[in-house]
Amino acid sequence: MAATFDIRLRHYQRGFHLVTREIVDKLPELPESGLLVVFIKHTSAALTINENADPDVRYDFRQFFDRLVPDAAPYFRHVMEGPDDMSAHLKASLIGSSITIPIKNHRLNLGTWQGIYLCEFRDGGDSRTLSITIL
Repeated sequence: MAATFDIRLRHYQRGFHLVTREIVDKLPELPESGLLVVFIKHTSAALTINENADPDVRYDFRQFFDRLVPDAAPYFRHVMEGPDDMSAHLKASLIGSSITIPIKNHRLNLGTWQGIYLCEFRDGGDSRTLSITIL
């Protein structure tokens, strides 16, 4: 059986943010085993799983992606919402819009050093909505 519902994350500034606790706190009791699928319902932010201990990782992620896809590149045509518009869409596509995490013993079966990241690519980003599916 599957259950699907939406949760709303608070507003985060541009950058890479650990949101594992914020998501887990909004989940119902998880089954003994299964899968948790988290899908972000936006085109200028993304989700990924990575290092959850050293904040330098989040800093380095931002430095890398801002150099890989710079804002206001002269070849971008889609800039209706500002200089970070198209770059945000490209970064979101590179990282992806969903993650899948196994459930074991009623808990997310993440590795010791793994956490869920919200990758916010807009300077003026709003709160973000996640679609949660528990299988």
